[in-house]
Amino acid sequence: WKPEVILAENEDGNIIGSLCVWIRKMPIFGNIMYASRGPVCDIHDIAVMKQITDGAKELAKKYNAFVLRIEPDILKEDQDFRNIITNLGYQIKDDAKDFKDEIQPRFVFRLDIKDKTEDEIFANFHSKTRYNVRLAIKKGVEVKEGTREDLKDFHKIMVETGARDGFIIRPLEYFEKMYDELGPEHMKVLMAYYEGKPISGVIPIFYGNKTWYLYGASSNQHRNLMPNYLLQWEMIKM
Repeated sequence: WKPEVILAENEDGNIIGSLCVWIRKMPIFGNIMYASRGPVCDIHDIAVMKQITDGAKELAKKYNAFVLRIEPDILKEDQDFRNIITNLGYQIKDDAKDFKDEIQPRFVFRLDIKDKTEDEIFANFHSKTRYNVRLAIKKGVEVKEGTREDLKDFHKIMVETGARDGFIIRPLEYFEKMYDELGPEHMKVLMAYYEGKPISGVIPIFYGNKTWYLYGASSNQHRNLMPNYLLQWEMIKM
């Protein structure tokens, strides 16, 4: 993948929008352009969106690209944005059903924990969720923050998860590179253990005032101990 950045500017030359585009050559067809969770701008300003779109068209000419795919971070019910991008020539794929249809998850759910205590957050969980968290603790599941070395255990469990749920797994080197670039300040490795054996894990990343639950993995063994519930609760509390 080769990165490029498209910028939108106002009359004074100040940057008012941007889109990070990744270019990759595909067999036979040519190059594709992909933008994850962009653009960064006022997405309801059609003039800014047109600037970015025009910039993408110029970039497509430069790289002989045949398609631009974007997966923006917007609300599903944002009809104004849908109208704007449709008018600019984009096509909205509403029929994506599983991992193979998209690169990023189509839906991301957010838990607002601002100004809330741990007790308040926990009390707002579904009763079954609270039960499962307590069950994991009662049964002896322990959660520990790991290091780069623990990525090996995480990846083994991730391979097991991918085989079970039918999705492609990135190599261990990918996660190690991620940790080298982001950890430990902006990335953590949390592992759940039962009787000293790792049985599940999560990778959250932190930036600004948000935490993303980026990757999760769970072994086929001891799933009845509900380790994932305890992991996510510990992740929320970080």
